[in-house]
Amino acid sequence: MKNIALGLLLSVAPAQALSQIPDSALVCRRNISEIIIHCSATKAGREFHADDIRRWHLQRGFADIGYHFVIALDGTVEPGRPLDMTGAHCIGHNRRSIGICYVGGLDAAGHPADTRTPAQRRALAELLARLRPLYPEATVHGHREFAAKACPCFDAKAEYSVR
Repeated sequence: MKNIALGLLLSVAPAQALSQIPDSALVCRRNISEIIIHCSATKAGREFHADDIRRWHLQRGFADIGYHFVIALDGTVEPGRPLDMTGAHCIGHNRRSIGICYVGGLDAAGHPADTRTPAQRRALAELLARLRPLYPEATVHGHREFAAKACPCFDAKAEYSVR
């Protein structure tokens, strides 16, 4: 299986792809104080990727995909907007944050729900574990903390806060 990670083509399983990305590829020159978790607001089990979200964002007039990372249903961490570029994912927080989006967030009826697959949960935890030492002052938040939305459809701050 081929996975694209931060511009590198890797021929490894999804769980291995993130571990093969060097820390240097996860460092940016921006001052990062927040990591903000999002969902794609798509129905559970529907397969979408960073390229799909990029297309949606471009259709809405964005310069590129708004998120820095997208986590596919199988746990593949796909690159989005380059880390050195300010994201377009959370008004008032983009300049100082990294945006991570998991595919899903709606149940079969289209209602907000935590639809993360086990692979997505593992990949998100691993990605955060890789980013935290690089951005030790950064706090983890859900988009819903900053906007009147259900996104990411779970309490990211409670689940991923360092205790």
